[in-house]
Amino acid sequence: MTDDLRTSGDLAADRRYAWAVAALGEGDAVGAADLLRQALELAPAWPPAWLALGDACRRVGDVAAAADAWHRCLALDPADRLGAGPRLAEAGAVPAAGAISAGYVARLFDDYAPRFEGHLVEALGYRGPALVAEAIAQAAPGRRFARVLDLGCGTGLAGDALRTLAGWLGGCDLSGAMLERALARGIYDRLARSDLQAALVAEEPGSLDLVVAADVLIYVPDLAPVFAAAARALAPGGLFAFTTQDHSGGGSDVAVGADLRVRHATKHVLALARAAGFDVAAHAPDWARRERGEPVPGLVAVLRRR
Repeated sequence: MTDDLRTSGDLAADRRYAWAVAALGEGDAVGAADLLRQALELAPAWPPAWLALGDACRRVGDVAAAADAWHRCLALDPADRLGAGPRLAEAGAVPAAGAISAGYVARLFDDYAPRFEGHLVEALGYRGPALVAEAIAQAAPGRRFARVLDLGCGTGLAGDALRTLAGWLGGCDLSGAMLERALARGIYDRLARSDLQAALVAEEPGSLDLVVAADVLIYVPDLAPVFAAAARALAPGGLFAFTTQDHSGGGSDVAVGADLRVRHATKHVLALARAAGFDVAAHAPDWARRERGEPVPGLVAVLRRR
């Protein structure tokens, strides 16, 4: 976390904030909210305190107060490095589209990088790369790919699964800390700090044979631009393999869940893919991770460029 988010500049406000975070962790949302209001009297322009106040209000069911606090946080930090946007979307206060910023994703994974693999694989039973690799093998048995791009490559877990399939393997990620760990793996031919769409647009049209997004589209509310950019970058017959989290409730096609990740309705995902110029080579309901010991319902799909 950067210095402007780490401290308010007022020691008394910082102490009250720390006590409030501890209280919220122990389940005392009312006490936490009281402490956070005290902190904000001393440091009214400090985004983390507004974010935490929103969290405390949401915990006690006061959605209106939570939304007000998160809007104040967002006004003070327009890059939304703390994630007020996805919280507002989860609470139904703003649409899911545009709710997740690049600044939030970059900061989230910069902070997460040191414990990413241990927590994700061991605690959450993460299997996204294996899931995607299996789906590719089923859709294109025995096929090798001259040029492969790993979108949102993180520390390189998917790269490990893809390396034997790829003549050339590139990766991109918004988090510099994650890219440092991917670089240390020594498996990528090129790494770039970039979002998904920009990385695809940077490729020559028709130059890629395989694009992979393992457990990445859960931070992308609007898939249409990504699908269009992938179709442009892939050669005819090229594949786009990915996972999503499933959204099967309500009348919307896209929603932000309580885990602050994006959920997409499967029919919506496949319709967007076909509209972008893909045929659906394979798709199946499956899960890439567990939360609280339970698999998170999702989709694994392989698209083929027409």
